[in-house]
Amino acid sequence: MRLLFAMFVFSFVLGGCGNPSARNGHPASTAGSAQQVVVAAVESEQLNTTLSLPAQITSYEMVDIYAKVTGFLEMISVDRGSHVRAGELIIRISAPELLAERAQAEAGVEGAEAQLSSAKAKLASNQGTYLHLAAAAQTPGVVAGNDLQVAEQTTAADKAQVEAASKNVQAAQDALRSVAQLEAYLEIRAPFDGIVTQRNLHPGALVGPASGQAGAPPIVQIENLTRLRVVVPVPEAYVAGVREGQQATFSVPAYPGRTFSAPIARISHDINKETRTMQVELDFDNGDAQVTPGTFANVEWPIQRAYPTLFVPATAITTDLQRTFVIRVRQGKAEWVDVKSGVTVNGKTEVFGNLRPGDLVVRNATDSIRSGASVEARDK
Repeated sequence: MRLLFAMFVFSFVLGGCGNPSARNGHPASTAGSAQQVVVAAVESEQLNTTLSLPAQITSYEMVDIYAKVTGFLEMISVDRGSHVRAGELIIRISAPELLAERAQAEAGVEGAEAQLSSAKAKLASNQGTYLHLAAAAQTPGVVAGNDLQVAEQTTAADKAQVEAASKNVQAAQDALRSVAQLEAYLEIRAPFDGIVTQRNLHPGALVGPASGQAGAPPIVQIENLTRLRVVVPVPEAYVAGVREGQQATFSVPAYPGRTFSAPIARISHDINKETRTMQVELDFDNGDAQVTPGTFANVEWPIQRAYPTLFVPATAITTDLQRTFVIRVRQGKAEWVDVKSGVTVNGKTEVFGNLRPGDLVVRNATDSIRSGASVEARDK
């Protein structure tokens, strides 16, 4: 027992001699526990760059041609790919029923005009009688007062009949003009210069207003391909600073390695609530018809800020699935600062949050560096 106690005391004395801190009554040193991190300074710059956005190319003008009157397709002079000029006759429809309607309308006009002529003749006769009686009545006792009154009332009735007959003539003429207008619809002309992109019917087909119902194919479809709309859905974060006349470039799959340029022509000034984008259109002069409507395009969209914003390395932004933040180093301590990210340019990302130019942030941030932890900053 004495031997065991002596060995314990001897071991304790040796341990005290080998550790100066222990001999002085202090705990062992924790030097080197501060984590070393590479930092970068927050920079202030005025954004002026481009962003690749998807877009769709559509024709500037496009129309589906339907028949306004019922009839048979008598002639169609165009087919898919045909070039047409504004006002050119492209379709003729045959409607024999309109000939009967026109004859009936013309007969109606003639009958109404005959009734008007008869009413006017009767008015002239009765009015002459009335004037003769009125002149004779100036001599007392020549004409009875009752006869003069009857003649006056007859003249007033004739005037009303003439007025009614005149309105009947006007109504008959309107009916004739209506039939003539329908006859004009038997010939369909191109509404603008363009190309026929669809032809769905052929001579002999029955056409009419019913064929214009939703889902029914048009007789032909015409598009203006010399001028195109490049429709760009711009995310709401990038709509600031967009102005008409600003140039943008775009590319299409049919011409790899080639870019086209067009000005911003129309801005909708309305954010779609579902996609959170705003429709903007470029006006592209496609005089040589190289670019085809319906094609998807990639637009190099200009993004500019009228004021400077803050940038950090893209790797300085991290998340813990609940918040997005950068890790600022201040007085040897790590500090999580919530940010919202913007555009990334040349490896640097635009950030918005409680930061100032010159603040030091961890270049390769990770949520393993906890807020409040001791860190030692170095440049690289």
